[in-house]
Amino acid sequence: MIELRATGLIYRNSTLHAWHPTLALLPNGDLLAAYDLGETIGALDYCTYLARSTDGGRSWSEPVAFFADPVAATARRTVRISTLADGTLIGAGRRSYCHHPETSGWNPETYGVEQGDWFVLRSRDGIHWQGPQEIEPPLVGPYEVCHAFIETGDGRLLLPTGLLRTWEGDAPDGLKTLALVSYDQGQTWPEYIELFADPQDEVIYHEVSLVELEGGRLLAVAWPFNSVVGQTLMKVPYAIAPDSKTFSVRGSTEIAGETTKLLHLGGDRVLCLTRRTDAVGLWAVLAQIQDDEWVHL
Repeated sequence: MIELRATGLIYRNSTLHAWHPTLALLPNGDLLAAYDLGETIGALDYCTYLARSTDGGRSWSEPVAFFADPVAATARRTVRISTLADGTLIGAGRRSYCHHPETSGWNPETYGVEQGDWFVLRSRDGIHWQGPQEIEPPLVGPYEVCHAFIETGDGRLLLPTGLLRTWEGDAPDGLKTLALVSYDQGQTWPEYIELFADPQDEVIYHEVSLVELEGGRLLAVAWPFNSVVGQTLMKVPYAIAPDSKTFSVRGSTEIAGETTKLLHLGGDRVLCLTRRTDAVGLWAVLAQIQDDEWVHL
């Protein structure tokens, strides 16, 4: 049984909506939340804001703009934040350029999206940010923005993401779900690790979530959306990389959900938050990874 102890309201507005939150714990104990605001998810003013809590998440500051982008081109900007082992705050950012401003950045005829580029932001206090520093990924893209950076125990920086179709509907490198890899704290990104893929390019594994378990194993889940029929037909799969480098799908979590996100609780236990496809609302699931088996608690 999961007990809800308290709730803190980060943001509420009847006209300017919020999406895609990430949380980071600062060395002084403050919590920093990054979330996207816009009248619609495809609005031209869509971008990321920050709010801070100094009381463990019970109350939050008003949102403030994240950063001033020197790139003046019309684009939708979004950033996901996390904390590195040395206390540095780091943001994984992406611009999606608005070559078709009359749309929401998505082509319903091809299931394609606008091209864009990645960048990195860094801060010690969550107020003053360095960057944006541009990222040169190993594949052209376009990419899905769905995750903050993950720092592994062996010092790598991973950026979980997924390849999408271009506006015209092309997928030159397939529709892989993957993690970009940096060996120098985000300065260069020479390679990637494949997490999920459908050889037929029908199922797109959206909204990947990745955590490191004790011992260096990596665990990933994703939302298996069938783009041909326009529905989620499968339950959430999970993949494990015992050596932290090579993933294989080990089975199903038996979660009928979308946008499932993982939090490592220590040992072999994880907390999953998901929007279920068979019931309304946000749901929480506790699970244990016993060897290669996903076990609900």
